[in-house]
Amino acid sequence: MVLLQGRDSRVHGHFPLPLRLHPHRDGRRQVPQQVLHRGCPGIAWAFGGMIFALVYCTAGISGGHINPAVTFGLLLARKLSLTRAIFYIVMQCLGAICGAGVVKGFQKGLYMGNGGGANVVAPGYTKGDGLGAEIIGTFVLVYTVFSATDAKRNARDSHVPILAPLPIGFAVFLVHLATIPITGTGINPARSLGAAIIYNREHAWDDHWIFWVGPFIGAALAAIYHQVVIRAIPFKSRA
Repeated sequence: MVLLQGRDSRVHGHFPLPLRLHPHRDGRRQVPQQVLHRGCPGIAWAFGGMIFALVYCTAGISGGHINPAVTFGLLLARKLSLTRAIFYIVMQCLGAICGAGVVKGFQKGLYMGNGGGANVVAPGYTKGDGLGAEIIGTFVLVYTVFSATDAKRNARDSHVPILAPLPIGFAVFLVHLATIPITGTGINPARSLGAAIIYNREHAWDDHWIFWVGPFIGAALAAIYHQVVIRAIPFKSRA
């Protein structure tokens, strides 16, 4: 029953994420810079705000898992089992595919005109740039998740569990501001997969590996850093 509830929250929680397209490119051409600069903050706020809401709504059901990279990081930190992690990741991917399909169904012209929101490395950047952006961006996100949900910190500060979705959403917002011009911001392999499958044009798959390898490396680095370095530092108790 717990796994079934987790399944529903994973699918429903990930469903809204593809509903926001990245309007700055279709993988072959770039929209004028003034459009890009005006669009980035809105996209970033949409993603950050939605992540805040989704984590808040699903945290009590299945821990707020709506990103395979975050789930992978928590798996490495031994905060959930391999079976549960695989189950969550599958459900996250299904939710993203369904969400992208709904967008295409309602706004096919806009969807296809904007490349289906599929993540690709923008012209002017190398694949190495894109991979680095995804690693760093995911590291920031997953490290924020670890810090916001740390058991020691929660025991010391009773308000932390309630406020945990806020820094997570804000981290997503900041990462989008920084990486939208480079990769369209992946940091969530399920969202990237859903967009690529529904759009299903050749260029959508050209750089797709970056949006799995980068986030998983970033998540692993965040897990190692938090478990090995940060957890070794004793928290100061309140006087």
